Amino acid sequence: QVQLVESGGGLVQPGGSLRLSCAASGSIFSIKAMGWYRQAPGKQRELVAAITRGGDRNYADSVKGRFTISRDNAKNTVYLQMNSLKPEDTAVYYCKLSQPPGLKDYWGQGTQVTVSS
Repeated sequence: QVQLVESGGGLVQPGGSLRLSCAASGSIFSIKAMGWYRQAPGKQRELVAAITRGGDRNYADSVKGRFTISRDNAKNTVYLQMNSLKPEDTAVYYCKLSQPPGLKDYWGQGTQVTVSS
């Protein structure tokens, strides 16, 4: 079994910053990629950013230039630095670990990010 432990969410004013962390542990066969998704009330879960084990990054258009995803392969940990936060960034943020095809993917429990004055 694989566990994903997220941290770093909270309440921040517009224009502020937060850093999310997600540490994976357990019976990890191989990590193809790790990423962050978010889900706002009444909306579908959407990709925010993802990074492969090789370091290739992918961002949603809405966060490009504001968010940065990084990873520490030795610690099986992925980070999301969020700057210039906007109220529309308010959502529950979920970490996802993707393994090679045929193996199970895993999700974290989610961490709330609220951007409000």
